[in-house]
Amino acid sequence: MAYPKILLFLHGVGDGDPGNAWRDTLSASLQSLGYPDLSDVKVIAPKYPKGLHGVDDEVRLPKVSVKSLRGDDARNHRRDFERRRAAMEALLGEDDGGGGLPLADHAMPVALGLKQFVQAEKYLTEPTVRAWVLDRILRQLPQTGQLMVVGHSLGSVIAADLLRRLPPDLKVAGMVTIGSPLAHRSFHVDDPEGTLADPPANLAWWVNFWSPADPVPAWRGVSTVFPWVLDQRVSAPAKLALSPLQAHSATQYLGSPKVAEAIGRGLFGSRSKELVLAPKGLEPAVDYGESLALLALRYAHLTLQQLEGETRARYADALRQVQATTFAQLASRRREDGRPLPSAVELLAVDLTDESSQPVMPASLKMPDLPVHMAVVEAIVPLTIIAAANLLQPFEIEVSELKRTKAMEQLTFDMKLGRKLGRRVFEAMDQADDALKGPTNWVKWAALGIGAAALVAVTSGLALAAAPGVAGAAAMTSALAAFGPGGMLGGLLTAGTLVGAGSGSIAIGLAAPATTAESVEAIVAMQLTAAILRRMQGVEQDPFMWVLLTQMEREVHRELARLSAVSDPNAASVKSMRRKRDALKRALDFLEREGFFTAEPSTRKAGS
Repeated sequence: MAYPKILLFLHGVGDGDPGNAWRDTLSASLQSLGYPDLSDVKVIAPKYPKGLHGVDDEVRLPKVSVKSLRGDDARNHRRDFERRRAAMEALLGEDDGGGGLPLADHAMPVALGLKQFVQAEKYLTEPTVRAWVLDRILRQLPQTGQLMVVGHSLGSVIAADLLRRLPPDLKVAGMVTIGSPLAHRSFHVDDPEGTLADPPANLAWWVNFWSPADPVPAWRGVSTVFPWVLDQRVSAPAKLALSPLQAHSATQYLGSPKVAEAIGRGLFGSRSKELVLAPKGLEPAVDYGESLALLALRYAHLTLQQLEGETRARYADALRQVQATTFAQLASRRREDGRPLPSAVELLAVDLTDESSQPVMPASLKMPDLPVHMAVVEAIVPLTIIAAANLLQPFEIEVSELKRTKAMEQLTFDMKLGRKLGRRVFEAMDQADDALKGPTNWVKWAALGIGAAALVAVTSGLALAAAPGVAGAAAMTSALAAFGPGGMLGGLLTAGTLVGAGSGSIAIGLAAPATTAESVEAIVAMQLTAAILRRMQGVEQDPFMWVLLTQMEREVHRELARLSAVSDPNAASVKSMRRKRDALKRALDFLEREGFFTAEPSTRKAGS
């Protein structure tokens, strides 16, 4: 493959580094890692310190040339972008957005008035300066090719501003920002949270590096503004007592192996010389039910790794039995359909008599392989229901949220979706719980049992659960028909159908007296969790979620009115229906108040 040979370096405030010390430092860092130096790389390093002091030229702001993607194109780009982001996280280490220093947002406007930040303030507030700088940079760039962008300090602000104004045929192979103040809104131009809500079509990946010794980022990464950016913390050498100015310098950052690794990957590709061997023969594809089973069981194995002592032994014993039962279900269905087993499913086979290893980890209990790759938008519902499920059904073993969170972080890291997503699953669950603030009971999906069976019966097997166009819904309903609502896998499939799609038949079934208030509360909590997680990850909401909740609300109001007219005021059925009504009202009020949906809320009728 041809290497991208163009490196664009955008400097920060000051004199623009006329001696290009940054280049010597980066070249040495690349060589120390086994990459080529910069001698064969076309380096473009525009100097614009004079312009940052003010300009007299009337230069028009360069137009936006990279159009926003829509529909399938946007989803496909986001999926590919997330895959590349995860690959960079696997290369560099876990995402670290920092906690942020107290009052940093209040201090930043004051800092802009300091001598060393006057140039930054002019770029942010004087349109002529901004237009002049962007025009000067663009005049030095080619119209086509592959570009690796490095932006330091104010240069990172300029880089973000420049992305959508590059020539359409000039692609950004990667972008690295160092010492960036972009986490602070005082350094924003043109509402970047809106214009860069999604990664632009010309960008492959963006990694931001910050140092705790650097006062400019103030311990905060860029992903607080752009959730799709990968943040990395780098530390100054322990033996050096750096001044704040030194810690913020470009040379200090570019001397870091992590920073050089990212830039080297963008310029030269992978350093790996290993060959990927082509598979022999045709491998049967893993279907949706099998994919969900592999994901859930892998999460259970990762949870097991977090446990110790007697709890670990009991959990391992339960997991062996659940994995054996799940394998038997999957194998039986394949035999009935006359289809061969995928190798990933074959590895789930467990010998329950095997005691050849330690009792807590028999040799036959293998951790499942991951199913096919999922993009973030595809993984949100499965991860949400897996996090809330009792994967050991019918056994019950309490595991702390901290341990479950660590297991989920490892799972999403293994899925190449980044550890932060795993952590956010539980953060979203907690936020949903706070929003409902009622007697919400996080019913374990696999333990719904009779409640789930009743719901499936009322909704004709959930055959109508799939709203037109909802990705994966048809796969969920067909898999559910094969497994039924009981057991671990059936419970997860039931949950996935309820959380991942909306229809009138489900709304009627949930409003029916046969469906418990606890089940409805759990469904509402899962819907809310998925919505919050989508917002955290910066992906589009599922409009059918609002449709389902409003339909449920209308059906519950009708059923409550029907029951209240005849039943005793304190009848159990009336109390249950009131709990359903309250849970739905809290959820819809939260979504409306927080602006999750802009058009759909107008369709909600009070008291309907």
